[in-house]
Amino acid sequence: MSHVTESRLREQMALHGQSLHQRGLVPGSSGNISLRFKGGILVTPTNSCLGRLDPARIALLDHNGKHLSGEPASKEAFLHLLMYQKRSTAKAVVHLHSTHAVAVSCCSGLDPHNAIPAMTPYYVMKIGLLPLVPYFMPGDQALAKAVAEVAATRHAVLLANHGPVVAGKDLDNAVYAIEELEESAKLFLLLRNTAVNALSVEQIAALNESFPIEN
Repeated sequence: MSHVTESRLREQMALHGQSLHQRGLVPGSSGNISLRFKGGILVTPTNSCLGRLDPARIALLDHNGKHLSGEPASKEAFLHLLMYQKRSTAKAVVHLHSTHAVAVSCCSGLDPHNAIPAMTPYYVMKIGLLPLVPYFMPGDQALAKAVAEVAATRHAVLLANHGPVVAGKDLDNAVYAIEELEESAKLFLLLRNTAVNALSVEQIAALNESFPIEN
């Protein structure tokens, strides 16, 4: 890709980071974003606030994860690289510490194959199923093996006591999906002690047929 195109990708990352930060979805220096393109993988820098990203200082890695330019990449860049390795169509990955999704990830008794039940059609259309990955310390490379077990078949995962990771066909797709996940987590917590009419198997199947997830 040309320098102009890479510049636009960097600007897109900064704009999405600012939007996520302004709405309280990435507190402090939490969360990270990446974009894959022909020239490599752009990753937000370690210990950076997504609300104040300098596009020119975003890290550039080669497709094997070697640092090429910019500031040092997020310590969780290995999660992004793994998602790309397992998902050939993915061009963007977003990882947040958004309040409601993290709260759900701390709950006991979750279904490890689908942490949040399908309560709305939009959750089915954007997320589908949300496997729960066991807890590992942030930056622990052992987390990669656990994520690898589900990333080939699922574009969204929930890390226990940590937060969601979502891959998409582009950055807009990934961001919109993780925002829908956060809203679904909020609904899940609001309705946790209420009898809920979750979508039926037949309703979910109909949605999957009419609105297949593109990621």
